[in-house]
Amino acid sequence: MRKIILNLAVSLDGYIEGPNGEYDWCFADQDYGMTAFLGGTDAIFLGRKSYEMLMRDSPEVFAAIKMYVFSNTLTKVEGNTEIITEADFKTRIEEIRHQPGANIWLFGGAELVSAFITHNMINELLISVHPVILGAGKPLFTNIKERTELTLIDSEQFSSGLVQLKYALKPKFDMGMLDNL
Repeated sequence: MRKIILNLAVSLDGYIEGPNGEYDWCFADQDYGMTAFLGGTDAIFLGRKSYEMLMRDSPEVFAAIKMYVFSNTLTKVEGNTEIITEADFKTRIEEIRHQPGANIWLFGGAELVSAFITHNMINELLISVHPVILGAGKPLFTNIKERTELTLIDSEQFSSGLVQLKYALKPKFDMGMLDNL
């Protein structure tokens, strides 16, 4: 089964974008492991706003990767992209993660990340903590109602002050699983 890996940047105070949607605070002075990460990834899960941002800012970078856009309002996408609606959310994700292939990059946005965490569908989190306090913006985690336990797998510090934290989600025990014993 393919891994779903959340990989994104966050400010020290937990925001994935500034108060005006800006992400100009994200470092781009080094590779920060992205080349290796992309080498082990052949698909990306993202929300409508993230998709529109990527198509606006760097469509050529993502032209060769299969994209799955989660949206109930989007009706048209470019290239090697598929729309997944809320009605197909769990079923389609399970189908995709059981297909042959490399890892799947969960890019965002925050609501999509929360849905994946709520349904226990993320294998790893690779969070790049940038040494900046934004004070306001869009928080990474929203609408999560239950505790989610994590295990630190690795961490790496860069000369810029950026710290990457790699976590695995601990599986949630579902009492309904007892019915299958």
